[in-house]
Amino acid sequence: MSRISRRNMLVGSAVIGTTVAGIGIAREREPSHEMSTLIEAHMAAYATFMKAIRKPSGRHNDHAASSRAEEKALLAVCGFPAISEADRRAKATYLLQIEARGELDLREHMQTVLLSMM
Repeated sequence: MSRISRRNMLVGSAVIGTTVAGIGIAREREPSHEMSTLIEAHMAAYATFMKAIRKPSGRHNDHAASSRAEEKALLAVCGFPAISEADRRAKATYLLQIEARGELDLREHMQTVLLSMM
């Protein structure tokens, strides 16, 4: 005859809960497809902007258009509502890199980041 006590049930539940939580954490090590896509889009827009600036015969309109595209892509990263731990880490890490270059300097950046947290 098997005796099931509350203690045995609690221990078994804790083991199952720990295993399920471990699986969830393992899945969250990589940022979501949406977060990765936004970061990649900003990196591409930034590279295009830098090429336009370095172009010796570039017209001012080329710079302005690529600047607007880069700014829009950066605001999309700032505004992404990161819910998972992996997305929060990816967003924070990326924005800290941008800030270290001195390029997270507009009031809209901070307002967008803060609004994304609400």
